[in-house]
Amino acid sequence: MLEKIYDAVDENLHPLLETIEDELTKHDCDLKTQMIISVMVEEIFINIAHYAYQDNKGTAKIIIDFVDDDVLISFIDEGIAFNPLNKKDPDISLKAEDREIGGLGIYMVKKSMDDVTYQREGNKNILTIRKRIH
Repeated sequence: MLEKIYDAVDENLHPLLETIEDELTKHDCDLKTQMIISVMVEEIFINIAHYAYQDNKGTAKIIIDFVDDDVLISFIDEGIAFNPLNKKDPDISLKAEDREIGGLGIYMVKKSMDDVTYQREGNKNILTIRKRIH
């Protein structure tokens, strides 16, 4: 298991993605699955950076764990309480200009990962994604 804490700012996206990709490579994850995971990590981290702390600065703790053939990546922040899984899925049958703004990213995460969970512990949001890598 690897734990890292990043300031929740856009500039830390690339170091985070490098860490994720290094860990996935060490565990023989294929490139297609790595790409899917990286895009979902980007979506989640950028949402934390832009929305969790409103106008304040904060951090995101990232925990990467490998269990059997799965990778579990947890994102922990102390921002405002927000369960993205409660967001209604967008109606993707509508044209882009006819859809409500927002919600497409978490929809992609839910569809791309094997499991996505959220919990609020004290003042912490904990979002965990799981993806089979073998």
